[in-house]
Amino acid sequence: MDNLAIYPDLKGRSVFITGGGSGIGASLTEGFLRQGAKVAFVQRRDGTAFADEMAEKTGNRPLFIACDITDTAALKAAVDQAATAHGPVRVLVNNAANDQRQDTLTLTPDDFDWSMAVNLRSYFFAIQAVLPGMKAAGGGSVVNFSSISYMMPDSGYAPYITANAGITGLTRTLAAEFGADRIRLNTLAPGWVFTPKQLELWAEPAAVEAHLKRQKLKDMMKPEDIVGGTLFLASDSSRMMTGQVMVIDGGVVVTG
Repeated sequence: MDNLAIYPDLKGRSVFITGGGSGIGASLTEGFLRQGAKVAFVQRRDGTAFADEMAEKTGNRPLFIACDITDTAALKAAVDQAATAHGPVRVLVNNAANDQRQDTLTLTPDDFDWSMAVNLRSYFFAIQAVLPGMKAAGGGSVVNFSSISYMMPDSGYAPYITANAGITGLTRTLAAEFGADRIRLNTLAPGWVFTPKQLELWAEPAAVEAHLKRQKLKDMMKPEDIVGGTLFLASDSSRMMTGQVMVIDGGVVVTG
């Protein structure tokens, strides 16, 4: 990540990242740490070892808070803990998600509700939790991670794709509601990013080959490919950008 642009306004800024200890989230945490930001991240699994690694690697230790993001009370408490440690959260990155494959014909109401809780409801309540601090601080930036899966369209995980479409609507309505407070909300929609989880579970050679044929840029996307766009949306360099969807997918879908 030595080639990342530097955004001076992110230095010292309080950043809260959901799912910030693995996959794309781990690269996001590292990217913000390298900007000099004060980063707190949440996930269910123990992130202490990752925090240690980041402290050694960047000289800037993130705050790990154990949290199940589907537990709204715990999520709000984590935001409060981060604000106590680092000051009001000025950047929220709603990154945590689960794209578990689910058969439409056997999907249960509990399955559907679980997917909504992880992939959409947690986004709303994380935003709700940071809004008062952002308003008091004079503004902030929310980056909501979605996916190009609802634009393609894809299949095999209908609740996840439904949630991703909902994230765009959530972003746009709250951008309109809180723009006067200088709180910006944007969506970042990655394509297929080959995280360790993706490589282990779903990156069969035929599927990878078919996807790369769709991409204009033929390299397999890595988590670090998403960091630059996230930093831009978080920083004051995008201060007049809100309610938008930024796609980073190697050229699979088009917007506009």
